[in-house]
Amino acid sequence: MTMTVRELAERLGCPFEGDGGVEIRGVADLDQAKDGDLVFLAKNKYLGRLESTSASAAVVPLGLAFGRIPVLRSANPHLTFVRAAELFYRPYRPAPGIHLSAAIASSAKIGPGVSIGAHAVIGEGAEIGAGTVIFPNVTVYPRVRVGEETVLHSGVQLREGVSIGNRVILHNGVVIGADGFGYLRAEDGSHIKIPQMGTVIIEDDVEIGANSTVDRAALGATIIRRGVKIDDLVIVSHNCEVGRNAILVAQVGIAGSSTIGQGAILSGQVGIADHVTIGDGAVIAAKSGVTGNVPAGAFVSGSPHLDIRVWRKFWALAPQTIEAARQFKKLKTRVDELEKS
Repeated sequence: MTMTVRELAERLGCPFEGDGGVEIRGVADLDQAKDGDLVFLAKNKYLGRLESTSASAAVVPLGLAFGRIPVLRSANPHLTFVRAAELFYRPYRPAPGIHLSAAIASSAKIGPGVSIGAHAVIGEGAEIGAGTVIFPNVTVYPRVRVGEETVLHSGVQLREGVSIGNRVILHNGVVIGADGFGYLRAEDGSHIKIPQMGTVIIEDDVEIGANSTVDRAALGATIIRRGVKIDDLVIVSHNCEVGRNAILVAQVGIAGSSTIGQGAILSGQVGIADHVTIGDGAVIAAKSGVTGNVPAGAFVSGSPHLDIRVWRKFWALAPQTIEAARQFKKLKTRVDELEKS
């Protein structure tokens, strides 16, 4: 695909300066760009790299003085660059059609333009929406509903009765609707399994990374709201609700019946205890252990979690405690000597 700078600016809704007829064939970073590439500059400290780039055009901040190559001006160059990249790049998608080795129940409903790969299994009463792509070795249990233009990569497992929205992307190895981890201890010390009779609802425009899991509810539904983005190796336990546009980074673990607010960010390896509420827009720093509710807009860190400002002060003082302990020991020895004399 090739577009001129002028055409690209029109598509992106950005003003441009310089030769609008220069052709752009792709995107690249500042150091690896070649003729025909578009780059971006988000911070002025990288201006030297922009001066030496071989790119044909750049997306730059609104007030930056730069004219060596044509520029598109944007209040958010990185976001504009990403939108440009979407124009030039299309991820691999197989053509519509059903592979001969796919096993599809007679009662399943398959919408138009669907692609179903080799050895995929579609259970009784399942519904697959128009334009959805199901890669090889995907298993869709009975009564599952999958929306339109959704992508299920190889190895995805959708358990019975779960609901997947439109334009959802589930990466390799994702499991939706496995039983929640619910047990009661009996009088003899054995563990009695609590029936997991609920379901999972994944709303529109959600993306879930490889080998992540969302467990079904014991009763009711585990819900992933619209626009949520989940990284690899994340577990969302039974009866949780993750609010719209929340971010769950790699190896996050959320225990049962917890609620994550809209736009909240859970960084890598965060652990959330059961029945905890994380407020809208809250940020949890990496490796934090959250044992209680976090208010909206808060920024916390540590295990157990603390306000980020308190946590930073604590760890800034921590190395000084070693020297303080030495001084205390010396003072104690001196006091003992004075008492004896």
